[in-house]
Amino acid sequence: MKKIIVATGNEGKMREIRMIMKDLDVELVSLKEAGLEVDIEETGTTFEENAVIKAKTIMEMTGAVVMADDSGLEVDYINKEPGVYSARYMGKDTPYSIKNQNIIDRLAAAKGEERSARFVCAIAVAFPDGRILTSRGTIEGVIAYEPKGTNGFGFDPIVYVPEYGMTTGEMDPDFKNSISHRGRAIAGMTEQLKALKTL
Repeated sequence: MKKIIVATGNEGKMREIRMIMKDLDVELVSLKEAGLEVDIEETGTTFEENAVIKAKTIMEMTGAVVMADDSGLEVDYINKEPGVYSARYMGKDTPYSIKNQNIIDRLAAAKGEERSARFVCAIAVAFPDGRILTSRGTIEGVIAYEPKGTNGFGFDPIVYVPEYGMTTGEMDPDFKNSISHRGRAIAGMTEQLKALKTL
């Protein structure tokens, strides 16, 4: 079984990645499980750049194969905020209930398609030999008028997906993972890893 360190301290993200990759012969180890306490400065201007920074940093520290995810919410009405700053939006320790309400309040005057938004996820895998792979996935939606759903985490309760008539916070976790930004990014990465015969 291949072992991959996942460069995240986010338990919700780790849970989703494990669910999405459960059928693969791979052991996924979080930073905490690997005994690593590191605060990586995300200086990139794109999701891909930040994912690569995280994957390379941990790979260089450990000499292991490392996967990193950088993801967030882009809201068109507010210039694609919070974007790459999603995790730090309004402060790292601010509860998402407050962050979500703030976004809803900022869109008070926005109607219909003006409320367009998407979740974006970039996955990077860094190998000890210096190779780096990246993959991106998105899911389009609109910002809901009120939070709904208790599944998922983060901004899930406020991203309504018209195609399915619910927010990602209302979706069954297995279904969400099959159509989500993270699910799509990991599927793309999985294909690349299989092609390289590393999975």
